[in-house]
Amino acid sequence: MTNDAVAKTFDAWVESGRADGLEEGHKDVVQQVIARMDIRAGMQTLDLGCGTGWATRVLAAAAPGSGAVGVDVSPAMIKRAEELHDLTSRARYEAGPFEALDFPDNKFDRVFSMEALYYSTELEKALSEAFRVMKSTGTLHVVVDRFKESPHTESWEEMVGVPLQWLSEAEWTAAIQAAGFGEITTERVIDSRGPGDESAFQPSKHAPTFQTRVELHGAGSLYCRAVKP
Repeated sequence: MTNDAVAKTFDAWVESGRADGLEEGHKDVVQQVIARMDIRAGMQTLDLGCGTGWATRVLAAAAPGSGAVGVDVSPAMIKRAEELHDLTSRARYEAGPFEALDFPDNKFDRVFSMEALYYSTELEKALSEAFRVMKSTGTLHVVVDRFKESPHTESWEEMVGVPLQWLSEAEWTAAIQAAGFGEITTERVIDSRGPGDESAFQPSKHAPTFQTRVELHGAGSLYCRAVKP
């Protein structure tokens, strides 16, 4: 897998309009996690895999004087984020790979990533880079929907068309620990909106049946939190 292949995949999502639907799908879980990130006045947050920048803007507005930088490997995603920028939040967006972040050491108080790190071509490097650019005592907040304890997500690699990281909860913990982080905790975050009504259910590649949709919802999102010593 190369970053060029991942970038082309997400460039196509922007072109098709699919990227604009990501906020609706993930916003409840993201809001739950951001509420627990303890972002304080003046803090700076890095959003890895920012897509259209909607979560970056929420992170930037989380506290007085706080700011956020969104990074995405897809130039089209970054262009779309800039088009949607609200001109009031202290957010900005940069195109680039997770594995070679163009930031100095010890810059950010928080590093956040929603549904993005399993696209990393080299997860070890991506996590090491997150560690490098984070200040001491800063916290990492990784949220993924594709993990081994949610078995219906295994087929997503074939659907997306690029290789994806496929880790268990324990393997995510080990990978984060190997990057240097400590005080690692994991839990499931469940979308408070529920799986929806069966009468309104529309089959998709991700959820061909309503029962699949219910089981995906029940597995939740895996939320990994860690601290840089």
